Amino acid sequence: MPYVVLPWLAEHAELAAGTGVDEVAADLVRVGLEEEEIHTSGVTGPLTVGRVVTYADEKQKNGKTIRWCQVDVGEDSPRGIVCGAHNFAVDDLVVVALPGAVLPGDFAITARKTYGHVSDGMICSARELGLGEDHEGILVLTEVADDVGPGTDAIELLGLGESVLEINVTPDRGYCFSVRGVAREYALATGGAYTDPGLPVPAGSATPPPSPTQDGFAVVLADDAPIRGAQGADRFVARVVRGVDVAAPSPDWMQRRLRQSGMRPVSLPVDVTNYVMLELGQPTHAYDLGTLTAPIVVRRARAGERMTTLDDVDRRLDPEDLLITDSPDGEGSRAIGIAGVMGGAATEVGPLTRDVLVEAAHFDTVTIARAARRHRLPSEASRRFERGVDPELPPVAAQRVVDLLVQLGGGRADEAVTDVDATTAPATIVLGTHLPASLVGVPYTEQEVTETLRALGADVRAGELAGTVEVTPPTWRPDLVEPVDLVEEVVRLRGYEAIGSIVPAAPAGRGLSRDAWLRRSVERALAEAGLVQVLTYPFVSPGVHDALGEHADDPRRHALRLANPLTEEAPELRTSLLATLTAAAARNLGRGAERVAITETGMVTHGRAVPSLLPDGGAYPGDEIVAQLEAAVPDQPRHVAAVVTHADAEAVIGLVLRLARVLGVDVALAADPDRSPFHPGRCARVTAGDTLLGHAGELAPQVCAALELPARTVAFELDLDALVAAVPLEPVRPTRLSTFPVAKEDVALVVDEAVPAADVLAAVRAGAGELAESVELFDVYTGDQLGAGKKSLAFALRLRADDRTLTAAETAEVRDAVVAEAGQRVGGVLRG
Repeated sequence: MPYVVLPWLAEHAELAAGTGVDEVAADLVRVGLEEEEIHTSGVTGPLTVGRVVTYADEKQKNGKTIRWCQVDVGEDSPRGIVCGAHNFAVDDLVVVALPGAVLPGDFAITARKTYGHVSDGMICSARELGLGEDHEGILVLTEVADDVGPGTDAIELLGLGESVLEINVTPDRGYCFSVRGVAREYALATGGAYTDPGLPVPAGSATPPPSPTQDGFAVVLADDAPIRGAQGADRFVARVVRGVDVAAPSPDWMQRRLRQSGMRPVSLPVDVTNYVMLELGQPTHAYDLGTLTAPIVVRRARAGERMTTLDDVDRRLDPEDLLITDSPDGEGSRAIGIAGVMGGAATEVGPLTRDVLVEAAHFDTVTIARAARRHRLPSEASRRFERGVDPELPPVAAQRVVDLLVQLGGGRADEAVTDVDATTAPATIVLGTHLPASLVGVPYTEQEVTETLRALGADVRAGELAGTVEVTPPTWRPDLVEPVDLVEEVVRLRGYEAIGSIVPAAPAGRGLSRDAWLRRSVERALAEAGLVQVLTYPFVSPGVHDALGEHADDPRRHALRLANPLTEEAPELRTSLLATLTAAAARNLGRGAERVAITETGMVTHGRAVPSLLPDGGAYPGDEIVAQLEAAVPDQPRHVAAVVTHADAEAVIGLVLRLARVLGVDVALAADPDRSPFHPGRCARVTAGDTLLGHAGELAPQVCAALELPARTVAFELDLDALVAAVPLEPVRPTRLSTFPVAKEDVALVVDEAVPAADVLAAVRAGAGELAESVELFDVYTGDQLGAGKKSLAFALRLRADDRTLTAAETAEVRDAVVAEAGQRVGGVLRG
């Protein structure tokens, strides 16, 4: 997030006297730059500049040597202070925290006895003041004004009393990642004056950028693999500064602003390039000229190419990476930087550097964004390039870096200048001046619209048609490409508060659709049964198909692979809910859950690989291509599934039957010995007529082991869309409630073990006829009494008539009919 340092902001935008950081934050909010946080130093109390008068080194018993110092802090007599650092000398100016001061981390300073002396304060390091991580020695003040001496307020001198505003910038407004952009927005919010440091002669620049010359350092733009038709680099400025003292310290004011902006001072060349980037929004890079061989070639990476970046990481480059290369062994043969992301270690400015080549370039946003993500290497430069940088800035930024290196490092600028410019002007947008008012409802006049767009920096001319204007966006606003973009800018700068809040009347609704209501009924039934509804990510590893025991020719193995997965470990879209639901169950068990009963409703994807039919350039491809694209969209049916530990197959099949009853769907169950991930002998195939709805049963032992689930875990998965489609369209008609008593009759039938219980149940229901109010299977028995290959199924019949009390003879007649029907259909006989 960008930081707003008020004194720096005030150099380019008019700030009224006494304006605080809170007022600036409120003004920026009005133009869409939201406050993220206000940072303060945390330093209070007396913090002063001191001059070391004398010191004596004293070696302690523990082997440590301390300095007993006398420090002039602007009082009548020096103060005695114990210091453990040794990087200062007599007459050096240091920062002294006197008793009563509080340093960052709520560290209170008091006079205390230590090492045999009473230390009346503390000489501070940069880290102790919150100015950086340097803790090797105390902070010695150099290059300070002549009027700075003992007793000077160090809080004001070091900027520790300044609050810094951190703002939140949306991705389309990359120009606000700079003092230049924020100052422009602040001036628009307040109506104050604005000085653009991005103009050819920026504030503080000694000279305007010179015109390119023929003898500049050779640069070739050779991108032979552009993305979306856009060249990776369309401008490259190179300047040379000789005789730079790279060991010269960066001035305190520059280091202070870098720290306040969240950056660590490193060395003069690095600090200068970072400072210019923060000020203008244009990243620049400094090379050790002595390590370069002309020409610099900007090209795509070659297969197998590698380079070591400034962070000392050896990186394997991708053919889409845009590289900065030089030519020690041939044209463009050595990579010296990943363009717009990070430079290379081979050409880094070091202690022996004397001549510096300054690069300021303009790169394609998509190219840089992909490279930064591909290498997991977000940098301050890539954050700006991927949001869009002003293509007119490179020569201005390069000149600013050159001036600072000359001024602060004693360098001498070469007259030779390189500026390879292949940029194009922003496209003109035709805007109807009535459009903002018609879209927003605020009666903006034509004059208000044109004045607002001109204040934005756009070139506005009268259009060929009446009531239109031709708007050329400023170069720093690549996000303005359509009329609605300009409408948004008019609304933003004219004030969102001008838009009235009109709540539309809510039309009478019909509630949920029939299918949505039925799906809700399924979810509610599972929740009432004690299952917890969860939501899992639909991304899976290719190895999940093996873990679930899917056969080699199983269609569920034909998963759709993502082009840009969130993680390489899970690049496929799931083809079954159990692929992710079982993992969720195992994760909960691994975190201490004793029992798990979870359910999920979600999409699965039945993929098919289809090449992209879209043409380059983003143009509308035509109705035929659109129809083909729509036909190529993979099927994504909605499924419902559950995983339950510490239960049996009958329990999970009972859940399936419960869902069928809730929806009023007649389902049939049949054994299915060849359906992964289920146990071959404990899996039920669920159908409605000729439609397969899914499967339920016990997971196979090898699946439980692979997924780290308890043995005999049960599950089901149903095609919820197919289940809902099987619901009868006719409304359910209520039956008349009988006032006569129910008659109970139990029937035990012996059948072959291979006969499905569902077939026997169907026979019993058919035999019982209309008098059967309910038929339930309540017992299954096998044993020696029945004989080999036989089983007994016991059914509870509840019989009732609408107009009479059933007699014993009538119930016996129903019983006989049941036995006869079972014998005819499934060969069942009454158990003796």
